[in-house]
Amino acid sequence: MKRWSLHLRLFAAGAASVIAALALAAFGLSLLFDAHVQRRAVADMSIQLDQVLGGIDLDPAGQLVLARPLSDPRFLRPLSGLYWQIDVRDTTLRSRSLWDYTLPLPFDEPVDGTVHIHDIPGPTGSTLLVLERRVRLPPRLGSYPVRIAVAMDRAELRAEGQSFVNDMVPYLALLAAFLIVAGWVQVAVGLRPLATVGARVAAVRSGQSTRLGEDFPTEVRPLAGEVDALIEARENDVVRARARAGDLAHGLKTPLQALYGEAGRLRDKGECEAASAIDAIADAMHRHVDRELTRARIASRAPSASCDTATAVTRVLSVVRRTPTGAGVAWDVDAPSALLARIDTDDLTEALGALIENAARHAASCVTITTYRQPGIVVMTIADDGPGIPEDRIDDLLTRGARLDTSGPGTGLGLSIASEIVEAVGGTLTLRNGDPGLVAKLTLPEA
Repeated sequence: MKRWSLHLRLFAAGAASVIAALALAAFGLSLLFDAHVQRRAVADMSIQLDQVLGGIDLDPAGQLVLARPLSDPRFLRPLSGLYWQIDVRDTTLRSRSLWDYTLPLPFDEPVDGTVHIHDIPGPTGSTLLVLERRVRLPPRLGSYPVRIAVAMDRAELRAEGQSFVNDMVPYLALLAAFLIVAGWVQVAVGLRPLATVGARVAAVRSGQSTRLGEDFPTEVRPLAGEVDALIEARENDVVRARARAGDLAHGLKTPLQALYGEAGRLRDKGECEAASAIDAIADAMHRHVDRELTRARIASRAPSASCDTATAVTRVLSVVRRTPTGAGVAWDVDAPSALLARIDTDDLTEALGALIENAARHAASCVTITTYRQPGIVVMTIADDGPGIPEDRIDDLLTRGARLDTSGPGTGLGLSIASEIVEAVGGTLTLRNGDPGLVAKLTLPEA
């Protein structure tokens, strides 16, 4: 449930609520209809009870009979579901529909004229709804107490209720479908501002926009405002970081120039060894300053930058091949053009320069550079055929200042800076041992 979208959560909750509400409504309506049907049945049976009472008379032999048959023909059809019965003294008169069955009326003593309602078993094993009344006959009929009952099979009432439910279900299903669709539309319309927020955040990330804006509904406007405030705070942090890096770099350049001047004066005096040592120290410090300026430049680079990876590879190789280490190895390059990565050309050139220089320095005879595309990313690999490195030192090479070979020149910042450049644009840099040599793999977002 935690991974469901808000659309699905709200839609599922709304649909479940609609179904539950309509199911409860259907149950309540069926109960109301059953009560209504029973009231109508009791009303009709009360009339029939009065007709039975009014039809009692004496036959020529002086026996009580129902002189006037009831109008409903079901009283004449055996086991029809509609019955009447008269108990007077030791005699029981009953409708033809009862055939030879006697209604098992409960042994109560109803007050004269009061109608009692019972449920009793019927001749077919079903339950009967019974209206019973106890009256005393007039003197001309003997003044006997008489117990009169009219019964109806409850199956007919249940059939009426079931028929009502069957007629109601299609309309409830149609209503449920309409309400569920309406709920989905309501959810879609209500959550549309969130989709707009997502689109504008993507636009800010891609560089197409700088702020989300304020044209949002009241409920979403605070969120958009907080995001804009966060973006502004990050921009201010970047500006301050760039300023500090620039101040540091420019502050160190004057002492560096002084060191270079001092090295020149020493060299003029013939102290070449001391001058070379000072030059090496100054060069290392100068590279550190350049790296800090590079980081500041990366932090401010537009996220919409684009670079042809083949161009960057060509630019780096044009320089590395002229170096002593680059001239001594063979270069196998497979870098098709038109593979665009979302990174500035200068930044990619600097990252590739560090990786390609490292590969040339450690290669035995050949360096292979390959570039290809995968869904959404551009992959670049730089592989040498050198001795490789111990597995437990691979991760250390990407840390600032780490060096495997300390006998040659260098500050150990190249791979660390390359990793920072790649990660700043949302890419990755990984190192692994090949067969033979070391393989550096860059993955960059596709432009």
